[in-house]
Amino acid sequence: MNSSINTVTGTISPEQLGRTLMHEHVFVEYGGPSAEVLKPGRRHDEIVSICTDYLEQIRAFGVETLVDPTTVDLGRNVALLVELAGKTGFNIICATGIYSTATYERMRERLGGSPEAIAELFIKELTEGIADTGVKAGIIKVVTGAPMIDEEEHELLLAAAKASVATGAAIITHTEGILGDEQQLILTSAGVPAQRIVIGHSCLSRNFDYHMRILKSGSYLAFDRFGMTGMPDEVRAASMQKLIDAGRAAQIMVSHDSVWYWVGGPKIGSGAYKNWVPTNFFERVIPMLQYGGTTDDQIETMLRENPRRFFSGEKPRPVV
Repeated sequence: MNSSINTVTGTISPEQLGRTLMHEHVFVEYGGPSAEVLKPGRRHDEIVSICTDYLEQIRAFGVETLVDPTTVDLGRNVALLVELAGKTGFNIICATGIYSTATYERMRERLGGSPEAIAELFIKELTEGIADTGVKAGIIKVVTGAPMIDEEEHELLLAAAKASVATGAAIITHTEGILGDEQQLILTSAGVPAQRIVIGHSCLSRNFDYHMRILKSGSYLAFDRFGMTGMPDEVRAASMQKLIDAGRAAQIMVSHDSVWYWVGGPKIGSGAYKNWVPTNFFERVIPMLQYGGTTDDQIETMLRENPRRFFSGEKPRPVV
């Protein structure tokens, strides 16, 4: 397997990832990005300044790589990511994929009505580039909602699986804290190695048995919403600690799902969103974990070793 990783400024090896945040959104604009944020000017300069500041803040904690799984229907802004990576030297990995089933249905019809055409689009963005940018996606993003995986979501998972098998690309998912095990089964049954899958937003669930089913089947869990409203970080950290105590640190990824510049959305870092920033894991959560007995080596495993293994296609380190 070719383990080189597409970033927005070229390929790197898994060993070059360093500390990695696996799920952050630099920029979001539904239906965008719009013209006023793309062209030089006050709005564009403001976005670049804010996002550069966040990159420098996480660099201070040793982070070298960012996975930005923003899809086309969330305003994937390839030009911005290229500019930020060039300015800061960060490794930024962008995604192919689709967020909403409505978008999936529109794109499927526009491409001729076949789910296979969606898979071919994903393959093209992974191997040739996104639109005319020349930038290749480095991961596939797929989504399911609740309370069940509907027909269109199932089709989308199969399209992602086909693209993953064809290219070797890894898959990152969105869940509502349920159905991650069903996502895993659909993807692996279609040929995707379990170790190439990260089940996203797993921290929404407190169900240890649910988490362990996914881990025992060989995939990774993302505890990737630290700081987000709706659940205290202490609860997320306690669920994570239980898995670490069970010997599963080698299958946990961390991040925040923070949105650094959200057109029409909340501004992070203040009020109800004061902790929903990409430094929160380092500033607040690591001390919680350390109090619970997590070691520095386990923290480095989650931040550094797990992303390296994931992107290289290696199986997670065995539980001993």
